[in-house]
Formats: sequence, C-alpha cells, structure tokens
Amino acid sequence: MERQVHNLITHLLSMVAFVFITNVGTCAELDTETKSVITKAEQGQADAQFNLGMKSYFGEGVPQNYKEAVKWFRKAAEQGQESAQLFLGLVYAEGEGVPQNHKEAVKWLRKAAERGQADAQFHLGRIHYEGEGVPQDYKESANWWRKAAEQGYADAQNWLGGLYLEGKGVIKDDKESAKWYRKAAGQGHADAQFHLAMTYEFGWGVPQDDKKAVKWYRKAAEQGYARAQFELGARYYASKGVPKDNKESVKWFRKAAEQGHPFAQWQMGSKHDSGEGVPKDDVKAYAWFNVSSANGYEEASASRNRIAKTMTPEQIAEAQKLSREWFEKHQPKK
Repeated sequence: MERQVHNLITHLLSMVAFVFITNVGTCAELDTETKSVITKAEQGQADAQFNLGMKSYFGEGVPQNYKEAVKWFRKAAEQGQESAQLFLGLVYAEGEGVPQNHKEAVKWLRKAAERGQADAQFHLGRIHYEGEGVPQDYKESANWWRKAAEQGYADAQNWLGGLYLEGKGVIKDDKESAKWYRKAAGQGHADAQFHLAMTYEFGWGVPQDDKKAVKWYRKAAEQGYARAQFELGARYYASKGVPKDNKESVKWFRKAAEQGHPFAQWQMGSKHDSGEGVPKDDVKAYAWFNVSSANGYEEASASRNRIAKTMTPEQIAEAQKLSREWFEKHQPKK
C-alpha cells in the first residue's frame, strides 16, 4: 500500500502527456493550433485555458514553463473545468510552478472529485490515507477510492481491496477485498494480480486454490512484478500448484533477483551452491549471497561465509568482482 507521491503523479502526468502529445499533430499543425488555443484562452474559454496550461507544462508549441502552466490551470479551474482542477491539485501536491501546498492540493482535488473526476477521487483518497495536508482518515480514503473504483479506476480498486483486507476505514471483509482485487487484476493491474494470487493461496475470501494462485502470480510476474516472480519461482520449487521444475524455478528467481529482490538473490546463491536447476558454481553462489547480504537479507552473509571456507582466494576475488559488477549494472552511482 505504500507508494511515493512523486511516482503516482509522474505516472498520471506521463499518461496524459502521451495522449496530449499524440493528439496535437505535426509541428506545422501545432503552430497553427497553438495560436488558436492562445486566442481562445485569452478570450476566457476554459477548455482552451486548460489546453494552454498543458502546452506550457509539457513545452508543446510554447516554451515549457510550470508557472505559466499553473496560471492557465488556475484560470480554467476557477471556471469549474475539472481537468484543470485535477492538475492544479497535482502541481500543488508536487510543488511544480508553485510552492508545495497540500491544503491547496486537497482543495482543488476535492473540487474535481466532487464533479466525478476519477483521477481526482483516487488522489484525494491517497492524500487522506497518507495524511497530507489533512488528518489521516482511512474512512475518507475508502469513500473516495470507492467512488473512483466504481468508475472502473484500477488503482482505486486495488487500494480499496487493501483496505478491506486490512480493515482500515472499513469493516474487514476478505470477500469484499477479493472482489476489488479481482476487478483491478482483470484490468491488468500487476499489484492487484499479485494480491489476488495471495487470496487464492491463503483462502482469503475465496476457496483456497493453488492453481489459481499460480495463474495470478504468473500474470503479475510476466509484467515484471518482482514479488510475483519470486513467488512463482517458489511454487515451481515446492511443486505447489505446478509440477516441480528446478529450471523454471531458477528462471523466475533470477528475474526477481535481477530486480533487487534480496530473498530471490539468496535463492540464486543457494541454487548455485547446491546445483539445483543450474550448474554448481561456488563463485556465482558467493556473488549472489554477497549481493543479497548487501541488500539486507541477514541469512545471506552466513551463507556467503560458509562457502568461502572452501574457496580459494582467487575464487573469492572473482566472486567479489561479480558482485561489484552487479551493483554497477543495477544500482549505478549517482
């Protein structure tokens, strides 16, 4: 349930940017279109003011200028243009073109949310969940997420499922949780697919079913969701919902490990240590244990130290080199 404000806002803005930039046409058309938008905006047309704010925000046809974007968003928002109200709330939340101000963010998001704007409803729910500019209030989060969820907004469906699972702001209800996870999962939401898999694994609100758990773990794993990749690897190893397959287990452990999953990294070390699904290789085992330890998995250091006792100094040096190379590739220094 924990997410960063910046990531959420950037995701939303990037989606809108794609639609906006895709629809403005060629450079030649853009110049003419921009002049028309500017004229209409200056005449007080709210939709044009919002569009000019978008152009200023993304630098399409006019120089990129967040302050100018905020100016036009505000003009449109004050006329009740709900998309402008949404974006004005988001820029206040992020502090782009204006000083960061969560109370102003809530004010404008609420205006858009009350007009039925699903994006605004979702973000307003998140703000109440995290207590940004307002008292933390899970009931209010549930209220706004439900409104967005009922419009088919997958993120809201997923988070609402989490509230029902945890009993935050609502009476704990595993069946209701599974219902909302299923709705979001059906839209391809990877986090919801992962949590729906868990409901089947543990029988939370649904009959326990290992095969269905594997089905949903796989859907999330194929989207690159590291936790699901790890769980899928574990199921191939334990023959849970699928036939035992060490090579397939290693395949999914490796995918999760490459994304920085510490336990998956330890598993990769263990596989190279035992030779299950991969050739036995102390150097690679040491390297994975070393990476896992550096990423916070406590047992990994003991595993590394254990196999180090049977390795030559040259092998240890090579393993440490592999560890450094992994971090240079996956976690470059800033």
